[in-house]
Amino acid sequence: MTTDTDTVPVLQDDPPPPAPAPRRFWAVRRIPAAILAVVLLGGAGLLLYDVAAVRAEHTAMAWRSSLAHDLATRPLDDTWVLAGAALAVALGLWLLVLAATPGLRAVLPMRREHADVRAGLDRKAAALALRDRAMEVSGVQSVQVRMGRAKVGVRAVSHFRELDVVRADLETVLGGGIDELGLAHPPALTVRVARPPRKG
Repeated sequence: MTTDTDTVPVLQDDPPPPAPAPRRFWAVRRIPAAILAVVLLGGAGLLLYDVAAVRAEHTAMAWRSSLAHDLATRPLDDTWVLAGAALAVALGLWLLVLAATPGLRAVLPMRREHADVRAGLDRKAAALALRDRAMEVSGVQSVQVRMGRAKVGVRAVSHFRELDVVRADLETVLGGGIDELGLAHPPALTVRVARPPRKG
């Protein structure tokens, strides 16, 4: 004897939305912005004051009269005109580069496990962590770690054991250490091992 049973659908929670791709951190650049704001505010205020003084039937400031005379009489191929134009172009390019580049090259973005959490790791801290891991390898006397955004350069000095064995151990240990850092873009690893210099 068989009985029909009603099947109750099992409700499953919706999977969490995937975390957005990690991006580099952008620098606030307060100092260049403050310098530019102060310079523009001072120049505009001085020019406005002089224009108001002329409107009140006072004489214009000497610097503005001299500047207007020089701009009206100097040829375009004059050295000072070219130097001023080059300086203005250089300042403009500098501001464009600051506006278009993220900066903060010392902060490495980490993997995003949650959409609303962003984390970064300082390069020096990452290099120090890898150096500590490398010093745990048997035979390593000293280590230098250069941490870049795309590459990690490791120079080790081994006073015993075969160099190839020490290098293989370092690659294994440091490869695991890089994975444990949780970086969004794990850098490539380059390991060099040498003997300490002979004394005398």
